[in-house]
Amino acid sequence: MYILITNDDGYQSPGLAALRRALAPLGEVAVVAPDRNWSAAGHYRKLFDPLRAWEGSLIDGSPAMICDGTPADCVALAVMGLLPKKPDLVVSGINLGANLGSDLLYSGTVAAAMEGIIFGLPAIAVSQNNGHRSPQDFRAAEAAVTRIVQQVCQRQIPAGVLLNINIPDLPPEQVRGIQVARLGQRTYRDELVVRHDPRGRPYYWIGGAEPEDLHEEGTDVAAIATGYVSVTPVHMDLTSHKWMDEVRNWGLE
Repeated sequence: MYILITNDDGYQSPGLAALRRALAPLGEVAVVAPDRNWSAAGHYRKLFDPLRAWEGSLIDGSPAMICDGTPADCVALAVMGLLPKKPDLVVSGINLGANLGSDLLYSGTVAAAMEGIIFGLPAIAVSQNNGHRSPQDFRAAEAAVTRIVQQVCQRQIPAGVLLNINIPDLPPEQVRGIQVARLGQRTYRDELVVRHDPRGRPYYWIGGAEPEDLHEEGTDVAAIATGYVSVTPVHMDLTSHKWMDEVRNWGLE
C-alpha cells in the first residue's frame, strides 16, 4: 500500500505523527500536510492563489511535504503529481477533536478525505474526542485505525464512499469496541461576541459553549459517549431522495 496522510491541524500536530506511526507498518506512507491550522475550513480550495510545497518534518522528526494550501489542496496536489506515484489510500487525521454529525460540513479533516474520493481513491477520516487534552494519548486511535485500514485493504471501500472514524478519549483498555453508526445530531450554541478596537471600530468573534449532543442510539454521537469507536460510511450524495417525488408534484418541471 502507498498511503497518503494529511490533516487539518497542521504538520506539527501530534495527531498526524501518531497516524503516521500507526500506518507505517502497513505500507509506504507519504505525508503532505498544511503548514498551519485549517480547522473548520471545510472543503475550501485555494483556486486563485499559487500553491507552494517544501520538504520538512513532523513533530517527531519524520519526513513530510508541507504545503501552504488547505487540507483539500494537500490531497489534490499530492494526487495530481507532487508525489512520485498515485496513492492507494488517503487517510486524514488524527484530528484533535471529534467530527460527529453535522461537524462533517465544517471539518477540514473530512474535506481532505472527501477530496480523496473525488479522485476515485478510498479514503478515511480519523478524529479523537477531546484531542486537545494534555497529556495526549493516541494509543486507542492508533489501534483502531490500524485494524480498520487492514480491513479496507482486504475488502476495499466502494467508490465514492469514505469512512469517518471517531475515537473516544480513553486509554485502550477502556474502549469498549467498535460500532458502525449513522451520523448523529449536534446543536451548536454559537454566540456573536462584539468588541471594539482602539479607534472604536467593531470587530467580531464567534464564540459559545460546546455543542450539545443528542445521544440517540445507533449514532456516532452515542457511540463515542458510551466508550465505543464509531465508524460511519459517508458519501457525497446529499440528495434527499424521499423528497424527489414530492418536489416533482409541485409542477415545476
